[in-house]
Amino acid sequence: MATKKFKTEVTDLLQLIIHSLYSNREIFLRELISNASDAIDKLKYLSLVDGDLKGFEFDPRIDISFTEDGKRTLTIKDNGLGMDEDDLNNNLGTIASSGTKKFLASLTEDQKKDSNLIGQFGVGFYSAFMVSEKIEVISRKAGTDKAYKWTSDGKSSYEIAEAERDSQGTTIILHLNEDGSTFANRYEIESLVKKYSDHIAYPIYLEYDKVNYNYEKKDEKGEPEKTSEHVVEQINTCSALWRRNKSEIKDEEYKEFYKNNYYDSEDPLFYIHTKAEGTNEYVTLFYIPAKAPFDMNYADYRPGVKLYVKRVYITDDDKTLLPSYLRFVRGIIDSEDLPLNVSREILQENRVMASIRNGSVKKLLSEFKKMSENNPELYAKFIEQYNRPLKEGLYSDYANRDTLLELVRYHSSSEPGFTGFKSYKERMKEGQKAIYYITGGKEETLKASPLLAAYKAKGYEVLIMDDDIDEIVISTVGEYDGTPLKAINKAGAMDDLKDGSEKSEENTALIEKLKNALKDKVKDVRISSRLVDTPAVVVNDDNDPSAQMQKILKQMGGESMDIKPILEVNAASPLIKKIEESSDDEYTAKLASVVLSSAYLQEGIMPEDPAAFAKTLSELLSK
Repeated sequence: MATKKFKTEVTDLLQLIIHSLYSNREIFLRELISNASDAIDKLKYLSLVDGDLKGFEFDPRIDISFTEDGKRTLTIKDNGLGMDEDDLNNNLGTIASSGTKKFLASLTEDQKKDSNLIGQFGVGFYSAFMVSEKIEVISRKAGTDKAYKWTSDGKSSYEIAEAERDSQGTTIILHLNEDGSTFANRYEIESLVKKYSDHIAYPIYLEYDKVNYNYEKKDEKGEPEKTSEHVVEQINTCSALWRRNKSEIKDEEYKEFYKNNYYDSEDPLFYIHTKAEGTNEYVTLFYIPAKAPFDMNYADYRPGVKLYVKRVYITDDDKTLLPSYLRFVRGIIDSEDLPLNVSREILQENRVMASIRNGSVKKLLSEFKKMSENNPELYAKFIEQYNRPLKEGLYSDYANRDTLLELVRYHSSSEPGFTGFKSYKERMKEGQKAIYYITGGKEETLKASPLLAAYKAKGYEVLIMDDDIDEIVISTVGEYDGTPLKAINKAGAMDDLKDGSEKSEENTALIEKLKNALKDKVKDVRISSRLVDTPAVVVNDDNDPSAQMQKILKQMGGESMDIKPILEVNAASPLIKKIEESSDDEYTAKLASVVLSSAYLQEGIMPEDPAAFAKTLSELLSK
């Protein structure tokens, strides 16, 4: 028997793990099962290509057993490649990663408490010391006759001695400490395997003694007679659905997998199963729920995508796997290239993960686009649930904005249901200069806006953007397919309808009179070329938010804005003519005030002082 000291960086890492790092102790079992799976993978590969091991036959399996009486133990056994004495020294006594000692020395106290740091080293075996006071590893390398036992208490040294093992593979015996004793339990083990390792490619068997009760027979104490039965049962499904060939999977299997794993009683709206090969190898299986998740519009939404590495569950609580505007997507990403112990920080910066994320986003958006073109009825159901988050993507995902512009939908002044930019542009009238839209309120209010009349008269369609985020989002877009987007409730859109009659001297005098009457209540007064029956409307300067948007921003905790509107007036309106003809300054001021307040009401906005408005209106009506 030889006693050897751990390398210094191993000792430091063990202390970090045992005393600071892993608050999530249960993942030690995931690490050990994953190591066992890797060992089987290696032997399977060598049995195909290696000269000495080619043709090596074995029945891959992982076995777990435990003892509950006395000092509790937990044993994980595989029949994979196994290790010889040098392997045990190199794999369990040394950290191969260069710079580890320097990295450990640089950690702050707060960083030392971050359980994800183990991902920096790829040495998940050591996590077992969190639950063990001693670990024994008995291993025999395939193609050799000798077995060796590695033993350590995880403090400063380990021992290696010759041992006995009937066949190739590795047995790990954990002598559980007080914190780890709860894991020597059938139900705990089954639960953890289901959670983390259910889709490992090889069968995982649990060995335990099952107690059976015979209620028809009583013992001396009058209690049901007990008999013990030794049971060995498989506790994982051993079949990663997403890893199977698509042609082999029935539609019902996809749907059942979704309902069982995402606790939904309804079938998904649709699913997308992709296998990527090349520089990065990964598989994705994405589902779109028929109904939007209840927390989709909450800031603290729970992400719906699970990350696996080589079938091993890593996390389902990382919001960086997909951009936030795709937070409604459910499913799985399974990578062949990520390290098993990838931390949340590494996920955000890892080039492999960035490539997977970008590829997944493009695939999802591409499939949405195909659906919009080939299955409009299904796409209508999709848009009904997920139009809003897609709009967020216009604001946040510049790289995919062109695709997203093809996907988002809006109500229209002339078309029923939803319509998109592409179909709008196909319907544009000859000579039309822009794609026109209106924002700033509910659909009913916007459709009743007096601004629409002039556009309807010219046969121009107007998109009704009634979502509370539309104004923020669309202001960042600017154009679609070379055609500018113009808000008709912004001052700049009026230029498209001008016919030159607004520049008369009489109109100039009217503008000055209204400006003097309203003073600092408006930013400007302009003669409108867009109004037919309505005396006036309030619009905004091209770079100013609407009154509705100012209200929303204030409700969200922003500072109160004091941005004045532009008043557009219809010079042909009898009410505006009364103002033009009036020589009574007080009367003119009251009329102008009512015109402004009425224009606000048309936008669904209460006047600043409703009581004063009602009093002024009453006084004018009484005259």
